[in-house]
Amino acid sequence: MECYKSFLDHKVTKSSPSPALCCVEPVTQDEQNSHITAFHSGDRSTNSDNESSSSKTVRDVHIEKGTLYMTTLIIPKQESASNSCNATNEEEVFTILNERSLYPVGWIHTHPSQSCFMSSVDLHTQYSYQAMIPEAFAIVLAPTDTSRSCGLFRLTEPDGMNILRNCPERGFHPHKEPDNGNPVYEHCSNVYRNSNLRFEIFDLR
Repeated sequence: MECYKSFLDHKVTKSSPSPALCCVEPVTQDEQNSHITAFHSGDRSTNSDNESSSSKTVRDVHIEKGTLYMTTLIIPKQESASNSCNATNEEEVFTILNERSLYPVGWIHTHPSQSCFMSSVDLHTQYSYQAMIPEAFAIVLAPTDTSRSCGLFRLTEPDGMNILRNCPERGFHPHKEPDNGNPVYEHCSNVYRNSNLRFEIFDLR
């Protein structure tokens, strides 16, 4: 039986609810830091000894631009069969997103008895996420796949996105490969595992 979840990174620590949804990603000193010497506003002495004694080095401040962090896992209500699983009552998910100003940057589902790949149905689901947020990705867990039990995938740009955008079919069906030989989807190279992140979990089942 398949299982469907939204907005997950690899490692989850459950708390109900988490007291904080912020985190700090460690970065190297030379990438994001600047050491600044601050002087007391009232000290106007030009004596070098006085200047040294009245100055201090302030703590580093990290300002990280363009980085998305996972903070929340939402498990929607769902209906499942032996080879499929569909989220239901999705308006509940969007209510949580709106209330907390969250972006839906990923989803996760299982292939209990299949290999680790993206089916045609998975590709259409991924398209709906990636059309909203370009960084969105899909996690596929396939515990019986001996070569790869976990995969992180996204549609290729622009080829895969164009094929899914123009595909009117539903259910399981084949997709034509791009004429230039590129794949429809690919492994994500921009998603990183961080075991220090904290998650808030909403299980709506």
